Amino acid sequence: MESDKQDGTELKNASQALAKRIGRCQLCKDVLPLGPRPVVQFSASSRLLIIGQAPGLKVHNSGIPWNDPSGVRLREWMNLEPERFYDPSRVAIMPMGFCYPGRGRSGDNPPDPRCAPQWHQQIQALMPRIRLTILVGQYAQRHYLQGFDSLTESVRRWRTHLEHGIIALPHPSPRNNLWLRRNPWFEAELIAPLQQSVAAALKGN
Repeated sequence: MESDKQDGTELKNASQALAKRIGRCQLCKDVLPLGPRPVVQFSASSRLLIIGQAPGLKVHNSGIPWNDPSGVRLREWMNLEPERFYDPSRVAIMPMGFCYPGRGRSGDNPPDPRCAPQWHQQIQALMPRIRLTILVGQYAQRHYLQGFDSLTESVRRWRTHLEHGIIALPHPSPRNNLWLRRNPWFEAELIAPLQQSVAAALKGN
């Protein structure tokens, strides 16, 4: 029992130290139009891990992950109130790029490819209690799913992924409204299992 407590304290301290190092990161400053401002949330006791794309401009300005219309829709899909969503003791948020990448011709630029290899494994090593990982959008799915061919097929194979503690979702951005209209099976088939899986992951101590 004493050993478990000591291990928990060590993980907590290591998580806090890593968060400070991430906050000082300058890895991608050469391509960030507004400079580095990493937006990430995690702790040693997190149970649910959300891996998305990269912060948008509103999130960059606020420093709060998913603090935009996409985040509102994501929380609705997951049936999570903001108070629980923003509780790092339960929910970790780790995008593929921690900083706002700027605007491109058809939306935000892709996350910088240097970020995830630098930080993801270090963060995950300090979160041994993760029960469910949610991959939001094609960049996270391309990185983490073997045999990725398309976002639609990754989402459609949710039953297979769920066996491994993973759920793939389309990005909840309003820009994806057309995809949602073309794929009505998503909300009809997946939202209920998603909410049940999220509730199960966050249940208990």
